[in-house]
Amino acid sequence: MEKFDLPKRLQGSTPSVWNEYIALAMQYKPLNLGQGFPDDAAPDYVTNSLADIAKDENPLLHQYTRGNGHVRLVQALSKLYSGLVGKELNPLSDILITSGAYEALYSTIMGHVDEGEEVIIIEPFFDCYEPMVKMARGVPRFIPLKLRKKDGPISSADWVLDDLELEKMFNEKTKMIILNTPHNPIGKVFHRQELERIAALCRQWNVLCVSDEVYEWLVFDGVEHVRICTLPGMWDRTITIGSAGKTFSVTGWKIGWAYGPHHLIRNLQMVHQNSVYTCPTPLQEGVARSFEVELARLGKPESYFLSLPRELQPKRDFMAKFLSDAGLRPTIPEGGYFMVADWSPLASKLDLSSEVDKYRDYKFTKWMTKNMGLQGIPPSAFYSEPNKHLGEDFVRYCFIKKQANLDKAAELLKKLN
Repeated sequence: MEKFDLPKRLQGSTPSVWNEYIALAMQYKPLNLGQGFPDDAAPDYVTNSLADIAKDENPLLHQYTRGNGHVRLVQALSKLYSGLVGKELNPLSDILITSGAYEALYSTIMGHVDEGEEVIIIEPFFDCYEPMVKMARGVPRFIPLKLRKKDGPISSADWVLDDLELEKMFNEKTKMIILNTPHNPIGKVFHRQELERIAALCRQWNVLCVSDEVYEWLVFDGVEHVRICTLPGMWDRTITIGSAGKTFSVTGWKIGWAYGPHHLIRNLQMVHQNSVYTCPTPLQEGVARSFEVELARLGKPESYFLSLPRELQPKRDFMAKFLSDAGLRPTIPEGGYFMVADWSPLASKLDLSSEVDKYRDYKFTKWMTKNMGLQGIPPSAFYSEPNKHLGEDFVRYCFIKKQANLDKAAELLKKLN
C-alpha cells in the first residue's frame, strides 16, 4: 500500500493539536478554555443579517458569487482599510476573500513560496504556519520570542525578539517572514519600534512580510495596533490577513481576507481559483452588511470594534487573578483573547505520572482535563521540534467566554490548592 502513502511533500505531517484535544474534550466533557472561540452570542445585527438573507427575495444571494470575493464585501473592506492604511485599495484587485484567514495564509504561502526558499516564523506560532511552508516545499526557519523578565507581573510586551538573532535569520534565500500581531498565543502587540526593526530587514533583503492581523480590534490598555503595511516602503511588500470570525465573533462562518498591492494578491488569486474558487455567497453578504453597520459607527463608543475589547478587558483581568491565585504565573496579554500562564510552580504538587506524553505541557493539560475538568492547550504545539522545550512550562487558556464559565474555571482551580 506504499503507493498510497502521503506524497513526499506531506510526509512528517501529524494530526494537529486541535484534532487531539477536540477528541479529548468530547470524551471527558471538561470546561473547554482551550479552543479559541466565543461561547456567547455574536452581535444581533450580524446573526440577523443571515436570517434576512435567507428570506431575501433576491435569488442570486444563494448562487455563486464572484470568485475573488463578493462585490458588496470587497467594497466594504476597501472602504474600511483604505481609511486605516491611508491608501486607496482597489476592491476588485487588492482584496481576496478566502475560506477563513486559514485559507488566506494557505493561498499566500502556496502562491509565493518556491522550493528551497526560506520563511522566517516567529515562535510560538499558529500551528498551521510550519506545515503550510513545508507543503509549498519552502524551508521554515524559527526564531523564538524570549521572556526577558522573570519576576513580578509579566506583560506580553516582556516577550521579545533578540535583535542580533533576528538579523542573522535574513539572507539571500529568505522569501518571507510571517508576523502575527496581536499575537496568538502570547497576546503580544508588536510595538512600532519592533515593527520598524522587522521592516528595515525586509527592505534590506527584499523580503515579503505576511502580517496575520486577525485580532486587529482586540487590543487593551490603550495599546496601539500598528499595521506594518503602513510603515515606509512596506506597502509593496506586505500581505495583510484578516478574519470575519475574529472581527464579529462568528468563527463558524469561516470568512477571511487578504489585502495588499495587486502584484502580490494576484498570486493568491491563482491558488484560490484552483482550490476553493469561491466562498459562500450568503455568508459574504452577511459579513458585508455587518461591516456596513460598523463603518457608520467607526470610532464611536457603540462600535463593536471598541465595545468588544472593552468587555473583554475585565475578563482578561479576572482570569489573570484566578490563575495567579491558583499558583500559576500568567502573562497579561495586550491583545487577542488568549492567556499563557506558567504552571511550573505547581509541578511539585501534581503527580502527572499517569500521562505518557513526551512534553510536560501535554501531560499537564491532559491531566487537568481528566482530573480537574478544565481544558487548556499545550503551547509546545506552537514551537518547532528543537524549541518545544520553550513551551513546556506553559498552558494557554481562552478568556472570550461567558462570565459564568470563567467563574466555574476559577472554582475548579481553587481545588488545586
